[in-house]
Amino acid sequence: MKSIREKLAEIYSGKAIDFTFQEIKKLISAYKSKLKNSNYLLTEKDVILIAYGDHVKKQGENPLVTLYTFLEKHLDNQINTVHLLPFYPYSSDDGFSVIDYYAVNPELGNWKDVEHLAKDYRLMFDAVVNHISSESEWFKEYLNENPEYENFFVDISSEIDLSEVVRPRALPLLSEFTSKSGAEKHIWTTFSRDQIDLNYENPKVLLQVLDVLLFYISNGAKLIRLDAIGFLWKIPGTTCIHLPQTHAIIQLARLIIEEITKDVVLITETNVPHAENISYFGDGNNEAYMVYNFTLPPLLAYSILKGDITDLKKWATSLDLPSKDTCFFNFTASHDGVGVRPLQGILADTEISFLANKAEQHGGFVSYKNNPDGSQSPYELNCNYMDLISDPEEDDALRIKKMLLAQGIMLAMPGVPGIYFHSLVGSGNYKEGVEITGQKRTINREKLDYDELSKDLADGESFRNKYFNAYLKLIETRQNCTAFNPFGEFQFPDLHEKIFAIERLSADKTQKVLALFNLSNQPHNLMIPELKGKNLLNTSEIINEEVKLEEYEQKWISADID
Repeated sequence: MKSIREKLAEIYSGKAIDFTFQEIKKLISAYKSKLKNSNYLLTEKDVILIAYGDHVKKQGENPLVTLYTFLEKHLDNQINTVHLLPFYPYSSDDGFSVIDYYAVNPELGNWKDVEHLAKDYRLMFDAVVNHISSESEWFKEYLNENPEYENFFVDISSEIDLSEVVRPRALPLLSEFTSKSGAEKHIWTTFSRDQIDLNYENPKVLLQVLDVLLFYISNGAKLIRLDAIGFLWKIPGTTCIHLPQTHAIIQLARLIIEEITKDVVLITETNVPHAENISYFGDGNNEAYMVYNFTLPPLLAYSILKGDITDLKKWATSLDLPSKDTCFFNFTASHDGVGVRPLQGILADTEISFLANKAEQHGGFVSYKNNPDGSQSPYELNCNYMDLISDPEEDDALRIKKMLLAQGIMLAMPGVPGIYFHSLVGSGNYKEGVEITGQKRTINREKLDYDELSKDLADGESFRNKYFNAYLKLIETRQNCTAFNPFGEFQFPDLHEKIFAIERLSADKTQKVLALFNLSNQPHNLMIPELKGKNLLNTSEIINEEVKLEEYEQKWISADID
């Protein structure tokens, strides 16, 4: 408990430290009896499906029940963890403008449905705690001037210079509201007028959010995703991102959770340049267990489109972890678009523009952010990942091969893989949805009919069937190979200018895999002296020094260890 108090002193001062510490002790006492104190150990078996509660729907059935049925029927052996995207009542942004942190959206189901999922799958919950919906009781009571909610939000003069604040959107930073007495409020809204930033300078806000996190854990969350966490603390005159107080709050949350249970993994979501992103590992033992590997999706897409591994290999070679207890959360697609800010310092602006142009040429969109100098630059590519890395008009077999290549690299990278629902079932751009909602991100958020999807996946001649079954084979291969343990050793050998190589070694050093990926549209041969082993993706193929890779082909070679 001493370390908790010391951490509080990095955030608050004076009487606020004593008050907050005493309240935290009450929280710990209240939740300790509700939670088991066991250890969560990540292994090569861990594969996380990223899904909305209603990604698959069936008439007359709670979508959360339908999702469970889909998992059991189609993915019982390949997926052990589900990242349930925000399933709380919300007012906008497909769940990321939360009205009530403690409730399940009745359109999805109820807490019993969540509990049912948690019995057979580890669950990741979203903690959308940088902001809350303008329709939430918290904000309504604030505008009603309820003293219990005083200073819950950031009201700041519009005359203050906020030009240094990092902006993730091309929208106003401050939004005007009127309180019950008629007072004009200029409220801090990082993402939209409907997403009201919480004021963590008020210890009562921190305490309420800590209760939310512990409530989630008591209701089945084994992983907590800290959404947009980098923007948590505000100091005018600074960038208001990655501030020391933000890191201290994450570290405090970890201390409190670990005081109760070791059965929870904290993961930070910060869509920023790589060096900033990995700062959330802290010293390797005090902050996030996993961070989203945000550089991988755009850099991998760029490398496949260019047929050039130079920048991908240079970045991968620089990857480092601060301790043996941390790892990356690797993914290629999510409910959001493909962020390009992580490419800053890796690719030139002209190359980022190349990637943005490809997204548009392939039927997608580009979202922009405001810069301090008044200019705008690409922030996010709104495009289904398969349609980003291959032209929708290309031959189906080639599109499948390219997408499987990208997914193979993601699965072989050091860390834990996260697979977005549409990347798993072979979906494309959902243009009709964008026309309906007017929101670019809808392009990769289509909700599918359970029966139609199941029929498509069972049809041996369908695109989805061919892609889906090949993907499942990749997953199963990874899960059955200890070399892919998230904490095993890794390196990226320099073997060929067109072939990206990942070498993985099991934690006990008994199994080694050399995964080779041809990112070009031409076949290539390479000689690897003393290499002996078999191709795990085609166990009949024995490799003996010479390896041939067709266009966009991958081979995972289980190599002998001397």
